[in-house]
Amino acid sequence: MDMLSGEEIAAADLADWRKLAQGLHARYRIDGFGAGARFLVAVGDAGDALGHHPSVALGDGHVDLKLLSDDAIYRDDAGSEHVVQWVTQKDLDLARRISEIAAEQGLTADPAAVTAIELGLDTADSAAIAPVWAALLTGDPAARGLGSPSDEIRDPTGRVPNLWFGDGAERNQERFHIEVYVPPEVGPQRIAAALAAGGTVVDDSKAPWLTVIADREGNRGVVCVDPSAVKQG
Repeated sequence: MDMLSGEEIAAADLADWRKLAQGLHARYRIDGFGAGARFLVAVGDAGDALGHHPSVALGDGHVDLKLLSDDAIYRDDAGSEHVVQWVTQKDLDLARRISEIAAEQGLTADPAAVTAIELGLDTADSAAIAPVWAALLTGDPAARGLGSPSDEIRDPTGRVPNLWFGDGAERNQERFHIEVYVPPEVGPQRIAAALAAGGTVVDDSKAPWLTVIADREGNRGVVCVDPSAVKQG
C-alpha cells in the first residue's frame, strides 16, 4: 500500500492525531487503569477487524497510541520501489475508528501532548558505522535499514529511539543530536521554553520544519514539526 503524503494525511482531518516522524500519534486522557484497559480492549477488537494494530502505552492518566504500516511503498526519483515504515490508508482508517471508540467511552484526546524522540548522528560514512550502532542499540544487525531505504537504525520492538545518519562534512567529525518531534501547534512554545532556559537558536533556515537549538555547551537538539500533515483553515 502506498505511503501517504502530509497533504493526504491532513485531508483525512483526524483531529485526535498528529503526524510525528514516521507515524501517527495520539494521547487520550483516562480516569484510572481500568478505563485505559477497557479502551485498549476495544481498540484491539477494532484492530482485529481491520487486520492492523497500533503500538500502545498505558500510563498514569493517559493512553498513548502510535500507528504506522511496516509495508508502505516508497518510490524514489528513479521509480524504484522500497518497502518502508510510514503512514498508509489503513492507518487512517484505524485512527478514525479509534477516535470513534474514544468518543463512545467519553475519553478526551490531548493531541498537543504527543512527542516522539529520535537520535541523529552526523557522519561522513554511515555504511561503515551503522552495523556497530545496530548491534549496540538493538543487538540485531537486521535493525540497520529496517523500514527505511537508508542506513537508519530502527528497533523492531520499539525499545530504543530510531537513529538516523546525517551528512558529516569530514570523517571523524561525528556529532550526536536529539530530534524532538512535536505537533506544529506546540513547536513555537517548545522553542520559546528552550530559549527561556538558556538555549540559543543556531539554525532556523528550515523552520518551521526544523529548528536547531544549542545549550550553553554547544550540545544540539532539533525541534521537528510537519506542518504539511495539518489541515489548514
